[in-house]
Amino acid sequence: MGSSHSREDLEISDSEEEEEEHTEEEDNYEDAEGERSSERRPKTPSSMDEVEAKLKALKLKYSSPQNPNLKNAVKLYLHIGGNTPKAKWVTSEKLTSYSFVKTSRVGGDDGEEEDDGDGDEDDEGSDSWWALRVGSKIREKVSLEMQLKTFADQRRADFVSKGVWAMKFFNDEEYKAFVTRYHECLFENTHRVEATDANKLKVYGKDFMGWANPEAADDSMWEDAEDSFLKSPGSATPLRANQDLREEFEEAANGGIQSLALGALDNSFLVGDSGIQVVKNFTHGIHGKGVFVNFDHGSYRGGSSLAHSTPKKALLMRAETNMLLMSPIDEGRPHSRGLHHLDIETGKIVTEWKFEKDGTDITMRDITNDGKGAQLDPTGSTFLGLDDNRLCRWDMRDKNGVVQNLANGSDPILNWTQGHQFSRGTNFQCFATTGDGSIVVGSLDGKIRLYSINSMRQAKTAFPGLGSPITHVDVTYDGKWILGTTDTYLILICTLFIDKDGKTKTGFSGRMGNRISAPRLLKLTPLDSHLAGVNNKFRNAQFSWVTESGKQERHLVATVGKFSVIWNFQQVKDGSHECYRNQEGLKSCYCYKIVLKDDSIVDSRFMHDKYAVTDSPEAPLVIATPMKVSSFSISSRR
Repeated sequence: MGSSHSREDLEISDSEEEEEEHTEEEDNYEDAEGERSSERRPKTPSSMDEVEAKLKALKLKYSSPQNPNLKNAVKLYLHIGGNTPKAKWVTSEKLTSYSFVKTSRVGGDDGEEEDDGDGDEDDEGSDSWWALRVGSKIREKVSLEMQLKTFADQRRADFVSKGVWAMKFFNDEEYKAFVTRYHECLFENTHRVEATDANKLKVYGKDFMGWANPEAADDSMWEDAEDSFLKSPGSATPLRANQDLREEFEEAANGGIQSLALGALDNSFLVGDSGIQVVKNFTHGIHGKGVFVNFDHGSYRGGSSLAHSTPKKALLMRAETNMLLMSPIDEGRPHSRGLHHLDIETGKIVTEWKFEKDGTDITMRDITNDGKGAQLDPTGSTFLGLDDNRLCRWDMRDKNGVVQNLANGSDPILNWTQGHQFSRGTNFQCFATTGDGSIVVGSLDGKIRLYSINSMRQAKTAFPGLGSPITHVDVTYDGKWILGTTDTYLILICTLFIDKDGKTKTGFSGRMGNRISAPRLLKLTPLDSHLAGVNNKFRNAQFSWVTESGKQERHLVATVGKFSVIWNFQQVKDGSHECYRNQEGLKSCYCYKIVLKDDSIVDSRFMHDKYAVTDSPEAPLVIATPMKVSSFSISSRR
């Protein structure tokens, strides 16, 4: 377990080789995000005169940084040692230069079409990209995977390129020029058009120009939301710096865990390769009951026509006495032609449902409950379905409203009660519901659409994409906040706006117009992203879990490889938070806590709010790896 302030403030050695002396020739990197100023190490003086004196004393063969012939001069550092006690920054190049080049190959020595310059001679139809080249050691496609993080007060930029690197610039103008050009290249690589105002207008739309120019966006809604959070009678103090996550339970699972189905009542469920393990909910986490439900595909009439692959999705219903299990048709693709219906109390799969519309079999890629607390309704018979170009509501009753007899008779058919089949191009990926049943949908192009409880045909609001597919989406109970997951960052969106009558509404209930707040991004530092391993993509980010009006979600959690990453929701919303100082572009929060496991994490989720004890700011966090499940509570340091 650790925190976000991993090793960015480690000393940076000026030695080029390990055997060279560097006892008095070290720079200190401040941690620009987390340490109090009184706790930071004193910075080594870095004026140009002293830098030049150092270089001369070392008798380097490089030109002086003041040499006008060396364009885009930087000092390059490399982080070594990973997360071991010997980890440190070392000087890779005391003086080198960077450039942005157009290339069709990244990592090679040729293929350049043009160096960064004044010309606009790009071939828009080509497969070339902008790449960052630093000396002879780095050649990396400009992309979000670089995880670039800038420190304006240090004239420093950190990034990932088969390792973790840092560049320091010799004056403010050169630093600002790099940041500006980097973002222009990133925009062009992402959207395949030049980063002009006209093209930004086409990409984001006139109502969302604040996303392209966050400094001009209206952030008043973030501030109002912060005030309402502090005044909420149901809010407790979120995780603070002087609090830790303490492991309460850890136990082996009966089989390879594929997903978690957390209950708000007595039990939760671990869905594995061969069955479902039932666990008991406690105020300090979940613990095994010794009950295991084997998948018995032959226990109901006629066997199964669905693929017998392990369910990838489990949905609790009817006061958590029933579960719907969805298995993919093919491994690697989420689409399914139907569901298995499990009666938890008897441990039997009682029927097989087919997805069908107008007599034709169709597929679904995801299912979810009608609302945040719908699984607690003992009479619930409807749920929502999503496919690439479909959004609908299914009913397990027949068209006359009668619960179908599942023990005998013809194959039961799910009743399509509401929904819409869109023309090709929506590319829906994921969805979630608010407390009142409003729906948020994430798409392959990064768009996030909001649908009211009354219509699935036309979105009330459609937020533009930033260029990355939305792989998972969540929303707060009150619908005021949306959390989207992409491979390289999380995006937090405020849906609040003031209508023409002066009333505050959400984007689910009306069109937001042009007074829309810019989103905020949640990211890993370049170092933590690299340490997360090869499978370092964000997955399944979600809010802590409440199912009552007046209660406030207090934390966000996401999975990245072997990391479970937790953010303080109140801190992320605070525009004056130190993490946002000296930032350019969309505000990005790097202040988080990390729980490190020995194996890749399947899922990380907070238990229901009712399991938060009086001396803890949050319900326990449950983390599942394929073979183990752990529970963590938040406690003050002793």
